Amino acid sequence: MGTFTIALADGTSEELKCDAYQQEGSLTTFFSVDSSRQVIDSWSIRLASYRTNDIVSIRRDTSPVCDRQRELAIAS
Repeated sequence: MGTFTIALADGTSEELKCDAYQQEGSLTTFFSVDSSRQVIDSWSIRLASYRTNDIVSIRRDTSPVCDRQRELAIAS
């Protein structure tokens, strides 16, 4: 599971621990995905949704610690 930082148009930002995100109509939705599936499907869990127009940027934390946590989650 990675960490994403979402910068919003109102100047705020939020940090989410999730696996993936996808645009769904006028919303961008962030998901938790089963490590054995590794795709967004009907078994994925929606964690948060934001109006796409309100999002300025989405950045994924690619630090080695974050990558190692993902590897451990996949291995278990």
